[in-house]
Amino acid sequence: MDLRQLRYFTQIVESGSLSKASRQLFIAQPALSQQLSKLEGEVGKPLLNRSARGVAPTDSGLALYHHARFMLRQLDQALSIARQESKAVQGMVSVGLPATTVSALGLPLVRRLRERYPGILVNVVEGMSGHIGHMMRSGQLDFAVLFSNDMARDVAVDVLLEEELFVMLPRHSALVSPRRFSITIAEAAALPLILPTGAHGLRRRISAEFEQRNLSAHIVAEIDSLSLLMSCVYDGMGATIKPMGAIYLEGQRGRKWRALAISDAHLVRRNYLYSLPPERLSAAGTVVAAEIKDTARELVQSGAWTGVELVKPASP
Repeated sequence: MDLRQLRYFTQIVESGSLSKASRQLFIAQPALSQQLSKLEGEVGKPLLNRSARGVAPTDSGLALYHHARFMLRQLDQALSIARQESKAVQGMVSVGLPATTVSALGLPLVRRLRERYPGILVNVVEGMSGHIGHMMRSGQLDFAVLFSNDMARDVAVDVLLEEELFVMLPRHSALVSPRRFSITIAEAAALPLILPTGAHGLRRRISAEFEQRNLSAHIVAEIDSLSLLMSCVYDGMGATIKPMGAIYLEGQRGRKWRALAISDAHLVRRNYLYSLPPERLSAAGTVVAAEIKDTARELVQSGAWTGVELVKPASP
């Protein structure tokens, strides 16, 4: 099976007859019939029902038609992008990122897009994962990074990476001995913790781990603003549990932090890239999808984004 056969087949289905398709494709009808026979032979099933009024796809033919149209559309778009100069790719693309992801991925992504595709206007929206998920569901975003794979329907979802969660303390904190580089989950629960509210996916992930071990967390404050939460922790009010992305912007403020691994719990959070279905993406959107993945991969592989592992998509 080759692309030429698929193009011929989709045109036959859309034309409703071999004779009309042959005229559209500028190919003799006998040659077109021969290609169709070869395709049906490779599939092992009839793809068309023939009648005096023309042809119509069988159930197998209809399934092949939809998949073939998708593949051909993607190929045509990829070729179009490859033939264009980078500066010629234009359009606005909206991306929703939670605060910790913005800290690690936001600046490198925007810089990369500005350097390579100055014709793309990227609109980055920062917010809680629940708010970002709502915007994705309501069609206000082209892309979003979220922490579960069931937050929106009728979109494409790819696993992007997995973040380890750490107990975060300012370097000057006396809550944990400066000689310690890790902490147990029970010790973490006993610390005065400042966490997001239960509406936040990260809080639910942490609470589930505590409940599984019959631990009661010592929560002293609930704050959904990342900047305020980290300021309260730095001010000595308690500790928090966050991925490494939470402290990247803190360093620019001159703040020094400790990130303690949790030694007896596999406390991680997966990041999923949500996007509009491929057939609804513009050329600019297709470019941004690739750049999000490439930027994340390069940050992790270079060591610039620590506490993170890339996750290979599951085989179909």
